[in-house]
Amino acid sequence: MHTASTLARVTALAVGIAGVLAVGHVNAAAFQLKENSAKGLGRAFAGSGSAEGDASIIAVNPAGMRQLEGTQIQGDLSAISFSAKFSGTGRKPTGQPQTGGDGGDAGMIAPVPAAYFHMPIGEQAHFGVSLTAPFGFKTQYDNAWVGRYSGLKTDLKAIDLGFAASYDVNPYVSFGASVFVEHLTIELSNNIDFGTALAQSRVPGFAPGSADGKLTVEGDNNAVGWTVGGLFSPDENTHIGISYRSKVEHKITGGDATFDVPANAAAVLAVAQPGRFTSTSGKATLTLPASATLSVTHNVNDRWTVMGDVTRTAWSTAFDQVTIDYASAQPDSVLEFGYRDTTFVSLGTDFKLSDTVTLRGGVALDQTPTTNAHRDVRVPDTSRKWLSLGVGWTPSANIEYNFGYTHLFTKDPDVNIAGTTNNQGNSLTGKYKVRGDVLAASFNYKF
Repeated sequence: MHTASTLARVTALAVGIAGVLAVGHVNAAAFQLKENSAKGLGRAFAGSGSAEGDASIIAVNPAGMRQLEGTQIQGDLSAISFSAKFSGTGRKPTGQPQTGGDGGDAGMIAPVPAAYFHMPIGEQAHFGVSLTAPFGFKTQYDNAWVGRYSGLKTDLKAIDLGFAASYDVNPYVSFGASVFVEHLTIELSNNIDFGTALAQSRVPGFAPGSADGKLTVEGDNNAVGWTVGGLFSPDENTHIGISYRSKVEHKITGGDATFDVPANAAAVLAVAQPGRFTSTSGKATLTLPASATLSVTHNVNDRWTVMGDVTRTAWSTAFDQVTIDYASAQPDSVLEFGYRDTTFVSLGTDFKLSDTVTLRGGVALDQTPTTNAHRDVRVPDTSRKWLSLGVGWTPSANIEYNFGYTHLFTKDPDVNIAGTTNNQGNSLTGKYKVRGDVLAASFNYKF
């Protein structure tokens, strides 16, 4: 029973599980959040680094604090409704249809908070504090679904606490920078088809799907990043913002990998692969990508203002590969993947309906870093078109409320996962119906 062939196949299974671990981390991190402002959401985040009167500019382009009046605080809360429903089929390594359901709706409704503080220092300097969530994603499927060997749960959250400063060279030129501490947490899980691995090694009593185990991985890390920017105003009605956010390298050294192995498989694996498929710690380096933003705002007249944004995000250099290093006898995994750099383009407008009410609207094109060749069940992402609406109400000189809404128009992305050692030979083919809506509200108070 414990032949060289058995050892080779179980070793391949170990490498496959490590590959699943790496995929889970990488793809969860591929979802970038822009939802840091209700006012910005109402115009599809056009003018995010150049428009006046929105404290979220502290995080996007610190030089834009020139556009803020006096000492103020701002709180924003966005609710992202994300739906991802799978339809398709799976195949066992034997070619037989895979058992299991469609997984239900893997999406969720997630709150995304943000908070800001701004204070002028003298006549030309500014200080700001920001609390934002620039990356985050979660999918969770029903147990025993047809794609359980490719993913059950994926949950990533990145929270930034930033401190910013800027200096106004004159009323037309400002420069700023911020340093932020980013806290990253990750959790993911998937089933392991020990039945297939042992059946292929001719261990009696095992067949595909007869001995399902589970892998759960958790990790967290704190890392430091920075943002620099400039705000240039050719005249009092036109503002051009340029900003750059650094990549952030998270070195997770105390991650936990928990293997749940069914009793009938555990006895065999304890002899065939001692020290493997046991709960252990591990380390990995995950890099969240850098991005650059060009933002323009122009006041057409006393009522109309138009804005535009272009953001380029460097996914490909941040995620060239991921290596998982286990503290146990589990072999390291080095996984190559095909994420691409992305572009976000938006156009928006503000219309001052009265002295107290402002209406907003915007459209955007938001490119996904995933492609048909590399899309998986953990992040079934697709490119989106945005349609945004918003309204602002200023009942007094020092209080402002804002509301924003965005609907995301998407195409239904395909998923075609081949049977490899990553999923113990279980393939999956199908299509997702992906839908998204975002609703946000904010409160700003000037002292």
